[in-house]
Amino acid sequence: MWALFPILLHFFSVSTSIVTKIGYDISYPSCGESYPTMQGFIIVGVNGGTVVRTNPCLVTELFWAGQSLSTSRQAKMQLYVNTGNPGGYTPFWSITNIDPLGNIAPNPYGTCDGSDSVVCSWQYGWNSVVDDINNKFIPSATAARVDVIPSDYLWWLDVETKNSWESGSPDALAKNRVDLEGMVAAFHANGIPVGIYATSIQWEKIVGIVPAKSNLNGLRNWRPGASDLLGAQLNCSLTPLTPGGSVTMTQYTTTIDYDYSCF
Repeated sequence: MWALFPILLHFFSVSTSIVTKIGYDISYPSCGESYPTMQGFIIVGVNGGTVVRTNPCLVTELFWAGQSLSTSRQAKMQLYVNTGNPGGYTPFWSITNIDPLGNIAPNPYGTCDGSDSVVCSWQYGWNSVVDDINNKFIPSATAARVDVIPSDYLWWLDVETKNSWESGSPDALAKNRVDLEGMVAAFHANGIPVGIYATSIQWEKIVGIVPAKSNLNGLRNWRPGASDLLGAQLNCSLTPLTPGGSVTMTQYTTTIDYDYSCF
């Protein structure tokens, strides 16, 4: 999801019709680096590599992203958040149904007691989004003098095996899935559109089978894996990660991360 960002001439090597469909994603590893120019759209990482950390350059990156050119279909500034399920092995693990704002979350699985369980996994996902919105994004957006309304942005769940996940059994995969469902529920409760960033291999390894009633079904996809523009264009035809979903954006990585709009 990240790479260094030198000033680029990439846009001038492709046709105008393609230029307006290309953007970048950026996060904490680019702190102190030069940023690209003439980008169609930007996806900014809210976290600093893990769920509990804040991107230390979030303010400056939000300000820079606000200068994007925009495209006909993609919002010029979007956001992504890290995901993970540490299974209770963290001081930030949920021990009640009370979220970081002091509200009781509508946990559909019951009452969290701090155990490594489906109930607390859902709560951990919900709590992480409440924290991302209120303690990370809003203060940073305010300082950057950009739109502070979370629901005005499309947010993405960055689902990758490099972060902490449970494994080894169907129960472990279910807890990972429910964690993500808690995140989606928190976004939807705030009127925020959300999508999934993942490869099909990593998605299956982390989540396993997604039940028909899961709120992960029908979400838009941002699909990585390509090494050039042509590969990114071809990946727009990939099968969505969940039933009813759609591939709306792809990523291709050279020395940096480019993003291609599928529409």
